[in-house]
Amino acid sequence: MIDSILDYGSAKGLGETRRKDIRMTAVAIRLRDPRTLVSLEVWARLVKLIMRDHDLDFDLAERTLGQTLAYLVTSAENPGTTMGPTPAVDLGIHTFVLDTPRYIQFCQTYAGTYIHHVPVLDEELDSQSAQVLRDTIEAIRNSGFQPDLELWQVTALDSSRCTQCHAGCHDSPKP
Repeated sequence: MIDSILDYGSAKGLGETRRKDIRMTAVAIRLRDPRTLVSLEVWARLVKLIMRDHDLDFDLAERTLGQTLAYLVTSAENPGTTMGPTPAVDLGIHTFVLDTPRYIQFCQTYAGTYIHHVPVLDEELDSQSAQVLRDTIEAIRNSGFQPDLELWQVTALDSSRCTQCHAGCHDSPKP
């Protein structure tokens, strides 16, 4: 707990000082590590697939996978939030979805069901795209993950082509 004393000047401007004790509680925020969401073997496999499929170097492939997993878990934990990835994060989603045995197991673990991937066509984009991206980044932060700001660039809004939601989102397939 942090104790602090603040001085306030007098309302009459007479130079009097009032003291007020304020108690504040420091809260430690523990970030979730996307690497803990899958086994080391699955992590290594997906990083290699992302490198192969999208011609990314090792560092960028790992960052992409981390943001992909954070995004998918966040969407599963927030079924009422409209979310969508940037093109950079979408690369990881596409790779993971195609590795169906591991993707299905991941979905069952974190969502209890398959997390559908629904691409959006250019003509389906609307003025809400910027807000969807802001809501996505906020949801990821609120879920305890650290967004990689380079991969979640707001300038990429016009290229955000899909929404990825757990069943219950506005465009999720109906069971």
